[in-house]
This record gives sequence, structure tokens and C-alpha cells, in this order.
Amino acid sequence: MNERLLSLVGVVGLIVLAVLCSSYRSRIRWRIVVFALALQAVIAVVLFQLPLGVKIFDGLNQGIVALVTAGSAGARFLFGPLAVGPGQEGSVGFILAFQAFPSIIFFAALMQVLYYYQILPKVIRGLATLFRRSMGVSGVESLCGASSIFVGIESLTAIRPYLKQATASELCTILTLGMATIASSMLGFYVIVLQGALPYIAGHLVTASLLSAPAALMFAKVLVPEREETALHQQSRMGLFDNEANLFEAIVHGAQAGGKLVVGIAVLLIAVLGLVEVLNLLLSYSSQGISHLTGWVVPQSIQEILAYVFYPLVRLIGVQAGDAWQVAQLLGDRLILTEVKAYQDLAVLIRSQAFQSPRSAVLAAYALCGFAHVASMTIFAGGIIALAPERAALVSRVLPRSLLAATLACLMTAAMAGIFYSNAFNLL
Repeated sequence: MNERLLSLVGVVGLIVLAVLCSSYRSRIRWRIVVFALALQAVIAVVLFQLPLGVKIFDGLNQGIVALVTAGSAGARFLFGPLAVGPGQEGSVGFILAFQAFPSIIFFAALMQVLYYYQILPKVIRGLATLFRRSMGVSGVESLCGASSIFVGIESLTAIRPYLKQATASELCTILTLGMATIASSMLGFYVIVLQGALPYIAGHLVTASLLSAPAALMFAKVLVPEREETALHQQSRMGLFDNEANLFEAIVHGAQAGGKLVVGIAVLLIAVLGLVEVLNLLLSYSSQGISHLTGWVVPQSIQEILAYVFYPLVRLIGVQAGDAWQVAQLLGDRLILTEVKAYQDLAVLIRSQAFQSPRSAVLAAYALCGFAHVASMTIFAGGIIALAPERAALVSRVLPRSLLAATLACLMTAAMAGIFYSNAFNLL
């Protein structure tokens, strides 16, 4: 089957899977599904197929790469050669903490500056209006969907006054949006990790962020349809973040928030990677014993078990058979070890020419572009419960479905890219 046609079949297949897992199929609002697919298709056609869109894509990529390079000036000043990336003069090789983490601080400060000058709030309100009017979602969902394209858990502060009134469906949507998208503060990090392997990665990541928001809205509302009358449906003019008194205060607050994020990521990686390695060690010993007694081939790691689960989905979105197992393992990595480790592994695979087709690497980059993992699930759930403790039971109830919805949304984004992406780009 043609690869693009397979990706199209994958779009339908993912929706069917979501419908089968829905908590209340008869209440699914198909208007949301239709308009979410239409929005994704329009974005993909414009950026991948139209000549002007290709130029915009290329411009976005070059602009973000230039921004990341300029933003690394502070890291180079502090850390010297340790902050110089591979392939550049004086580099000692890739070091995550000194080359990628500082970009998070820079982008967090930059986003805060854009908020201070009311640039991002206007963009977010425009996107929120588009989501609300086209798909008919509530004000809190549309605002969260628009802001999640640019920020991470900070988007919860924009809807904090409304969490106490949110329905189960709205809470599932909020959680899904947080996990299916990436924060702009992480954009520079991913670009630094993958730039040498995928030259157009910055443009792809921006495109993935735009595609993932309507996909997340769609899958959340399919898996947990609205069964109550929401009090938030007409509330579209919601506030965003409190503005700082001056530009310097905005920079300070943004940089401090980025620093906290870096520390959070670092401690999470240290803890999770270590604990998963211990579990894999125990699983390996158990698997060897079972194999010795029965002669069966048994998975020897959590990631390998998850790869078997993801393999049919990876084939469904259009990844060719020879590369599907590796992409499935990357998705297993993301679910347990976060997208940080998965993107690092993807970069290694691309540099070692492990993929038979450049298309597989691109689809993997789209499928991994989101916080759809266990650690993020607990972070976003904890954030909502901290802001609205009385919603703890309801959040816990919709949490598994929100992780599933976020995972399906990331896969849908990859499938859409598989349908429309153009060979106009020298991908590898």
C-alpha cells in the first residue's frame, strides 16, 4: 500500500480506536471530529504543499535555529567549550546539561517577554476563538487549547478560576492538551538535540505543535464526551497571565520559571532513568529464567513490552515495516522515560543511519512531539489538584483516558504529516 494512503487509513483507524474506547459513544459530538480533522488538514496542506507554505516552513525553521543559536550566548559565556555543540569549533561533544538545558531558560524568558508586550495573548485569544467557533468547545477548553501550543503547565494559571466548575469532559480535555503538546520553552531544547540529525527539525516541531492542539481536543472529547451542561461554554473572554510591572521583571520571572523547569527535568531524569533500569534488571533476570525453562522468547525490558503495543499503531500511521520496530521502541521510551530520552535516542538512530527511509525519522519526530508520558501525567494532574483540590477524585477518574487521548493525538499528528509532508525538504 502507498505510504501516504496508509497514513490516511491510520487517521481513520485512530479515530475508530478512540470511539471503541469512549466512555459514552452515543454522546460523541461529530462536529468536533470533523472540524478538528479539517483544521489539521488545512495546516498541513498550507505548510507542506503550497509553495508559499513551504517558504513559511523554511523561514520558521531558519528563524528558530537562529534564535536558538543567539540564545546560547549566555551558556557559552558561563560554560565555555562545554556549551559548544558537536560539529562546532572547540566542541567536546554533546553534553545535555550544558548545551540543551540552558535553551529552556532562554525560551522561558523570551515567552515571558512576549507576554509582557501582549503579543502572545493576542495570538492565543485568536486561536481560542477559532477553536470555540469551529468545534463548539467551551471557553475554558478553547483557551487551554490555544495556550498549550505555546506554554506547558503554566496554561493552568490562565484557567485557574474555572477549574472548580469544570466538568469531567473538560478536565480530561485540559489534561490531554497539556500532554499532547509541547511548551515553547522546550522547543530550543529539542532543536539542539536533533538539529544535527534532522536539519528542518525546528519547522517540523512548530508544525507538530499546531497540528496537535486540534487533535488533542478531538480525542479528549471522543474518549470522554460531554454529558453535563457546562457552565463555561459561553465564557470565551477569559484572562491569561498576570502581567509584570516592567520588562526586566518579565525577564526575571521567565528565567526563574525556566530554571525551575530545568531542575525539575534533571531530577526527574535521574530518578526515572535509574528506577526504570532497576525494573529492567529484575525483568531481565525473570525473562532469562522463563526462557531457560520454556524456551520462549520473552521481552527483557519495559520498553520492549511497550514496543509490542505500539508496533501496530506505528505501522498504522504509515511507518514502513523495516523501521516500525525502532519507532515503536522510541514511543515506549517516551511513555516511560519522557520525550527527552526518546528524542536523544532518535538523534542517535538517525546519525547512525539506522532508518531505511527518511520518512520514518520524520514521522517519529512528529509522534514523539508531546508530553504524553507517565511523569507528565502526574505533573499536570498534580497541578490541577493543587489549584482545585475538590476536583481530585474527578481528575483521577479521567486521568488514564487523558493519557490515551494525548498518545493518540501525537500519533494522529504524525499520520497527518505522513499524508501531506512534501519531499521539497532535504530531510536527512
